Amino acid sequence: MKILMLTWEYPPRIVGGIARVVHDLSHRLIKDGHEVTVVTYKENDLPEYENDKGVEVYRVENYMIHPTNFIEWVLQLNFNLTSKATQIINEKGKFDVIHAHDWLVATSAKTLKQAFNIPLVATIHATEAGRNSGIHDETQRYINDTEWLLTYESTEVIVNSNFMKNHVQGLFGLPFDKINVIPNGINLTNFNGIERDYDFRRQYAMDNEKIILYVGRLVYEKGIQHLISAMPKILNGYHDTKLVIAGKGGMLDELKVQAEHMGIANKVYFTGYLNSKQVQKIYKCADVAVFPSTYEPFGIVALEAMLAGVPTVVSDVGGLNEIIDHGINGMKSYAGNPNSIADSVLNLLYDQQLATNVAKKAKQKVKEEFNWTKIAQDTHYIYEKAICKTVAEKQRQEIEQENSKKASKAKNNETEITNLLSFKKRHAYA
Repeated sequence: MKILMLTWEYPPRIVGGIARVVHDLSHRLIKDGHEVTVVTYKENDLPEYENDKGVEVYRVENYMIHPTNFIEWVLQLNFNLTSKATQIINEKGKFDVIHAHDWLVATSAKTLKQAFNIPLVATIHATEAGRNSGIHDETQRYINDTEWLLTYESTEVIVNSNFMKNHVQGLFGLPFDKINVIPNGINLTNFNGIERDYDFRRQYAMDNEKIILYVGRLVYEKGIQHLISAMPKILNGYHDTKLVIAGKGGMLDELKVQAEHMGIANKVYFTGYLNSKQVQKIYKCADVAVFPSTYEPFGIVALEAMLAGVPTVVSDVGGLNEIIDHGINGMKSYAGNPNSIADSVLNLLYDQQLATNVAKKAKQKVKEEFNWTKIAQDTHYIYEKAICKTVAEKQRQEIEQENSKKASKAKNNETEITNLLSFKKRHAYA
């Protein structure tokens, strides 16, 4: 197949989880013999065109008009994505399917679908209503409505968990069989050859301290504030611990103030942004990984920790709730409950055998269920479904048009006969 991926982020530009998903899925599809073209945003001095190990990556800028807000910026990006994709189609021929990732590329995806009659598949990675526990202002409503538009225009919709399937179906009123659950995956070679680097570890904690690790964006729905609130109880039960928070985001200053206010600033370390190599190293240095989200469609960071062999604690929401079986391949805590987070962390710190067992089973589960080979095959099947539905719809429309022509012709014939009979009747009287 010739596949067009539309995404606003692609490595090395990484904003959230979409970049890694598109990257890994694209490369697996290439290995399976497909052609993949990615059209995305050009940031800073990244090249406009790059052949990324077989994946053709085109990047577009937003440089002609300076937008006044983020919505305008996104719309302008979509104009440029559409322009570049149209140029590629005119030069290299039509794609078999368009795969759009989230609302940020919805306008471009809809335009290209309708202009070139290409089947559209959309992955909804998260929703605005989910991130904000509802819709509270006009900007959020615009994003929510654009998400609906993308799912409406798509022949097939992909989500990454059963939680998201129910969420999206209820939110947008989609037919249940239009929504397909395909989990995100992880590159199983991510931690090959990566061992614990003690010199690296000493940048964040002393040798006697157990590292409790969080990796991800510093935003409200990730629940880092609850993890910090859990630290006094953890420290009371196991004094030699250090919370290491890796990532960047809008809550950084607020979280630092929280730690200082609680008197545990010396036990909470904010690393800031870490590159991919540093992230691999920090996982290997951790003793427990915690992901305390209050909203999480999937939770790929949990897979990273599990693959790295780190005993993992997650909240019982969304996709995280489906990845971990409590006490078997990880531990769960009640979402938004610092006391529950502390209990699960302390269980792992106190019971080394439990920690070893859950880490071993977690790594096994990731290798069996979240490998890109299976995920790419499942995604390809959804592409085929979309193409078949599009062909069937086109045939249905052609049949309807043909029947309409026949009906119109029959009606015209009937009118002619009626007129002829009327003419003869009038002349017979004459």
